[in-house]
Amino acid sequence: MSGDLVLNGGRVIDPAQGIDRIADVVIAAGKIVGLDTAPPPAAETVDASGAIVTPGLIDLHTHLYWGGTSLGVDPDAYALKTASPLLVDAGSAGPGNYAGFAKHVIGPAFPRILSFLHVSFAGIYGFSDRVKVGESHDMRLMAARDSAEVALKYPDTIIGIKVRIGAHASGPSGIAPLDVAMAVAEETRLPLMVHIDEPPPSYGEVVSRLRKGDVLTHCFRPFPNAPVDGYGKVRPEIRAARERGVIFDVAHGMGSFSWKSARAMLEQDFRPDVISSDIHAYCLDGPAHDNLHVMTKFMALGWSLSEVIEAASGAPARVLGLSDRGHLRPGALGDVSVFRKTEGVIDLTDVRGEVVSFDRRLTPVGIAVGGEWRAA
Repeated sequence: MSGDLVLNGGRVIDPAQGIDRIADVVIAAGKIVGLDTAPPPAAETVDASGAIVTPGLIDLHTHLYWGGTSLGVDPDAYALKTASPLLVDAGSAGPGNYAGFAKHVIGPAFPRILSFLHVSFAGIYGFSDRVKVGESHDMRLMAARDSAEVALKYPDTIIGIKVRIGAHASGPSGIAPLDVAMAVAEETRLPLMVHIDEPPPSYGEVVSRLRKGDVLTHCFRPFPNAPVDGYGKVRPEIRAARERGVIFDVAHGMGSFSWKSARAMLEQDFRPDVISSDIHAYCLDGPAHDNLHVMTKFMALGWSLSEVIEAASGAPARVLGLSDRGHLRPGALGDVSVFRKTEGVIDLTDVRGEVVSFDRRLTPVGIAVGGEWRAA
């Protein structure tokens, strides 16, 4: 493929540049040329009129080891469903099976895939609708040396280290797996993504350990281990972590987004840094569905369209240190998302079953990856 593409007549929203207008987006040889510039002679043309065209959306928390883990979803199908040219796998694979993930999933995929490597040897291996085995329960699986070696072997795709902590994920091991993961992150000089589920340990104990640039994922959890106390106040450890530069990621998933927590946090001006889905096989049909659906939920909470786009494009690009993504400046990678704002009532359900009705939703049209177009 040439990587030459023109997206004609869409509403271009690029929060990084303050752009919100009708324009043509021109891509040549896989890179952004600009808006309303002369197209390459043989460029593919896509009519984007009536649609929204943005920098490529980045879903920071997904599970894509399809066929290698029970929770994996097909990355090609999901990228189109959620209009995201870049998907970040959040620890599906560990050092014992990352080579298979890299060869059989990441390599052939149409969307770009980056990953947080799980510190557990086999990644998230026991997660299904019938079998639930927390991979951090057994400290014998915490593979520090193997993780460091594999992370350094695959620097083009491994961008961080993952660990899961909580009653379900780490059980009798408590917070100890976090010690191992932090040592690997320090050794490899990579950021850490930390899952928190129900206590013990507490949300506050975990977030108090994190460093600048580390990601606390599932940041708007319901009770127990919600980010607010019983009086609805943001926990002080959380505010202290934000001051240190810890990143707060939504990661909706099957059990980690509550309207109650979200309303309380936003009322106190504590916004998540990143909107992501935590998509996996057991929330693909709800309550998460996909990241466009999660973005729609934040619009229902009062965010503007530009704000949700920024939280799912420019913000994750900065978290990952990807200066050539998250904007449509000339020279950026030719990764673009196209979707529509579709009118009509939709019921939006959180992980506790609370329903909020809203009058519009975001629906996919297609994506460009390096100027190669695929329709949803």
